[in-house]
Amino acid sequence: MASIDNPSETGGRIIAASKVSGTSVYSEAGEKLGNVYDVMLNKVSGKAEYAILSFGGFLGIGDKYHPLPWNQLKYDPRQGGYVINLSRDRLEGAPAYAANEMSVWDDLRGHDIDDYYGHGAGLAS
Repeated sequence: MASIDNPSETGGRIIAASKVSGTSVYSEAGEKLGNVYDVMLNKVSGKAEYAILSFGGFLGIGDKYHPLPWNQLKYDPRQGGYVINLSRDRLEGAPAYAANEMSVWDDLRGHDIDDYYGHGAGLAS
């Protein structure tokens, strides 16, 4: 289990945020879609609201960053990663940003993402 002394241990229910980055994301069919690039947390509640999926590039070049509402991800210990109920086509049509655009995050961006995935897909602010 993760602890202050050993945040790299991921066998329990809780994982260090630093270890979520890089975790693989798969479709329900088992196709690897990308990796978690980062996690967006609500400053007040501390809850994860979005996972930023790195998707579409080759060896990190040309990657697009797709914010997904956190509740769209389900951890699958057999895969050792997260599974989403989205097709590659649906993901390719989702709001996406270049690396230099990821530093700007505002409520409008959150609304655009929630609208794409269905009203209320993200956690309440």
